[in-house]
Amino acid sequence: MPIGVERPLAGVLFDWDGTLIDSYDADSQAYLAMFQELGLGWGLKELELHYSPDWYSVYQAAGIPKEHWEKADRLWREAYAKHPSKLVKGARQVLRRLGRRHVLGLVTSGDRERVCRQLREFNLTRTFRVQVCGGDTLEKKPHPAPLLKALQEVGLEAGECVYVGDTAEDLEMARKVGMQSIAVLGPFPTEARLRAAKPEFLLERLEILPEFLEKLDRGDGRKGRRPKR
Repeated sequence: MPIGVERPLAGVLFDWDGTLIDSYDADSQAYLAMFQELGLGWGLKELELHYSPDWYSVYQAAGIPKEHWEKADRLWREAYAKHPSKLVKGARQVLRRLGRRHVLGLVTSGDRERVCRQLREFNLTRTFRVQVCGGDTLEKKPHPAPLLKALQEVGLEAGECVYVGDTAEDLEMARKVGMQSIAVLGPFPTEARLRAAKPEFLLERLEILPEFLEKLDRGDGRKGRRPKR
């Protein structure tokens, strides 16, 4: 049952990297440092071609043997810590505005220790009623388990919520639980695959999300409609 037809929008669940936080520089530089340390010939071009929020799929594409994944994780974390990230433009204002009317949640593939540290740094820890991070479920995006865990913890149904993300995996995960998704273009190299996934709604800027959700909640948002800049 679509939001805004017979049930109001109760919850807004977000992806983290690329949706609310601009961490692409830190992420890509960490990958490049890790590739170099492991003696791989991959550069930014190869990373962007094979990028996925499931970093193990990147490892596989790069030919990193599974027995070296733990080392790759450690190298990535060490390099990532050297590069600061920033909130996506307007993210704080969007969260503050939406938090007055809706339950907010975070469902991310990011490592819990790293994500929680960033939430503290940006003073956003108490913004989200639920935080589901990488490792909290056995399965990663696009498997529905992380999103189902978030719904269970906040006591809401899929039809009462929307999920906001910047990758095709985000859309696939939401579809698997019957939740409406809203795609947002972000700093990561995911736009081509995101568009190819044919999102119901595609926003070119996070800043217009509150106004769009108000229209959606009233039933003004129609499938296939693309909000303007």
